[in-house]
Amino acid sequence: AYRYVDWLLTVPLLLVELILVMKLPQKETVCLAWTLGIASAVMVALGYPGEIQDDLSVRWFWWACAMVPFVYVVGTLVVGLGAATAKQPEGVVDLVSAARY
Repeated sequence: AYRYVDWLLTVPLLLVELILVMKLPQKETVCLAWTLGIASAVMVALGYPGEIQDDLSVRWFWWACAMVPFVYVVGTLVVGLGAATAKQPEGVVDLVSAARY
C-alpha cells in the first residue's frame, strides 16, 4: 500500500514537471498540469483496489479502469505535445522525445 501512496504523489508531480519544462504558454501549461496531474492520480488510485483483490476477474476489472486515464495521459504526451516538442532547442528535443516514449 505504501508504494501506491508514493506513486499517488510522485507520478502527478513528474508529469507536471515534464509540462513545466516544455515552456508552453501559461494558460496551456496550467490546463495540462491540472488535467494530467488529476488523470495520473486517478490512474494510480484505480490501480490500488485491483492490487488488494484475490479474485482475478476483479483485478482485471480494476486494471481496465486504470487503463482509461493511462491511455489519456500517454495520448496527451505522445500526440498532444508533439508541436511543443518541436519548438524546443535542438539539444532538448531529443531528451523530451525520449521522455515521452
